[in-house]
Amino acid sequence: MKILVTGATGYVGGRLVPRLEDRGFSVRAVARQPESLVGRVSANVEVVQGDVLDRESLDAALAGVDIAYYLVHSMGADGSFEDRDRTGASNFVAAAEAAGVRRIIYLGGLGRDKESLSAHLRSRHEVGRILGSTEVPLVEFRASVVIGSGSLSFELVRALVERLPFMVTPRWVGMLAQPIAIDDLLDYLVAAAELDPQPSVAYEIGGADVVSYAEIMREYALQRGINLRMLPVPVLTPYLSSLWLGLVTPLYARIGRKLIESISHSTVVVDPSARDSFPIEPVGIQEAIRRALYNEEKEFASTRWSDAVSSSGERRTWGDAAFGSRLLDSREAIVAAPAAEVFAVVEQIGGENGWYRWNFLWQLRGLLDMLAGGVGMRRGRPHPTRLRAGDTIDFWRVEKVETGRRLRLIAEMKLPGRAWLEFEVEETAAGTRLTQTAIFDPVGWFGRAYWYGLSPMHHLVFAGMLNTIKREAERRHEKLNPPLR
Repeated sequence: MKILVTGATGYVGGRLVPRLEDRGFSVRAVARQPESLVGRVSANVEVVQGDVLDRESLDAALAGVDIAYYLVHSMGADGSFEDRDRTGASNFVAAAEAAGVRRIIYLGGLGRDKESLSAHLRSRHEVGRILGSTEVPLVEFRASVVIGSGSLSFELVRALVERLPFMVTPRWVGMLAQPIAIDDLLDYLVAAAELDPQPSVAYEIGGADVVSYAEIMREYALQRGINLRMLPVPVLTPYLSSLWLGLVTPLYARIGRKLIESISHSTVVVDPSARDSFPIEPVGIQEAIRRALYNEEKEFASTRWSDAVSSSGERRTWGDAAFGSRLLDSREAIVAAPAAEVFAVVEQIGGENGWYRWNFLWQLRGLLDMLAGGVGMRRGRPHPTRLRAGDTIDFWRVEKVETGRRLRLIAEMKLPGRAWLEFEVEETAAGTRLTQTAIFDPVGWFGRAYWYGLSPMHHLVFAGMLNTIKREAERRHEKLNPPLR
């Protein structure tokens, strides 16, 4: 069978693709930016361009497909995301019906339809209804929070416990949930592709334990040997809680607020039919956390929640205004080290490695971005030395990487325009030329005022960064090649 996976750059989709390959399926992965899947999927996976918000792009993506996974959501989008979710689901199900798809498999969220749900959970349920509104059979899974290395919920818990051994906790940490381990969730998703033909059906899935977020944090602390103290307070609103999370966790305020609004509702399995229909025995919270910690310590998470391009929201943050001519800050340095060694230093930029100079100014810019609802500086980077297209680096994302030659980052912070930061290295007779270019595409007069107003700061930061990269590359080269005495 030919299987299509949407959301292949995301946390769940990125792990589902190799699982389906292992089961012998022919897999096609669709992404708005196919280059972001380079190096993330095997050569056997067919990668195609497609966007659920672009109806025409789905026709080619779904051609010849037997089963299609819908793993797309817009929680990371700025403002209201419900219209985007509604449009995406409507486009997808219409294209799937036209292409003769035999089954759609969808991952949604737990919660009772009769309750006053958060906007996120309400939208998840509405998407399920839209996907199930045609003749194409739908298998819908409604899941609680997902526990696994790199998952949003696990990153939240880990950051809070590791950084705040004494914690003032808002009311939502006492809400009950039924967390599911990422391995069990993937088992359900794969098993759904192997079901016999059947009408549309919705399954509620969760782990073996019903626990509160406070209990999840206590279990994490126990396994890590941390003495955790919590003081509950009832007065922290979702907005204040989201700012608090943005300061101490990898979650930025916009995502944090939507997450808190969702987990302020109980997400517990009521209908046990999934346990009767699938030969899967989900693990409890203790084992789920043990596995996540093991995978974190063994190697870097294979996917992270922030990998999805949609996690950062819309890149055009100033509506549909046309972008003006680009403004540049370009600098060069000749480095007494081979190009490969210079690029290795460039490739390690950001995250815990820092930005080579004036790190406190980068942190300040991240704080201001977070307060404005942007991504801030808490996402870090997935690996300390390697980068791939699509990786996040604090409030940047890798747009292009040519190993040993070029690295281009695109900004995902709140800006009156678009911004890139590019590094190029080139061997010359005089040494390695390192070119560092900051590029800004302003929107209107305010965009230009923003750029020129920060020019003195840019000179300080960019000049310092270039000089430090040069010195660090030369220092490493001399260490590897000590002079003869």
